[in-house]
Amino acid sequence: MIRLVGIDDSELERIKARKLKELLTQSGGNISGSRNVVNYPSQPVELSDSDFDQFINKYPLVVVDFWAEWCAPCRFMSPVIKELASEMAGKVAFGKINVDYNPGTAARFGIMSIPTFIIFKDGKPVDAVVGAMPKQRFKTLILRYA
Repeated sequence: MIRLVGIDDSELERIKARKLKELLTQSGGNISGSRNVVNYPSQPVELSDSDFDQFINKYPLVVVDFWAEWCAPCRFMSPVIKELASEMAGKVAFGKINVDYNPGTAARFGIMSIPTFIIFKDGKPVDAVVGAMPKQRFKTLILRYA
């Protein structure tokens, strides 16, 4: 440790605190400065072919539910997705895309069965699950990537 002549420990602490405050102000509260601070939605966000890419690239961790209104397992998972979106707000963003109205995105990801859930990390798909499952099992799967 380098000792500066004429500067006591309390003065060094004030300097460190001031510098930390400057760094936080310059980076928008994010010390790494590598990603802007974003507000995560606490509810699933309805997506479309036109806004899908923007959504998955906006958040570090995203779960997208590919679903349709006529699908019984999709309806079963809907409240589970809502609960997880609320519980995991700030860590994970949840999106829902209706495959009947957005065939382009469904085809792009090879969706053959619904519900299909794709987990995106930094805009890239890292895992996919097909079918309904218990909430805790789904949450555990998602947390592997958090």
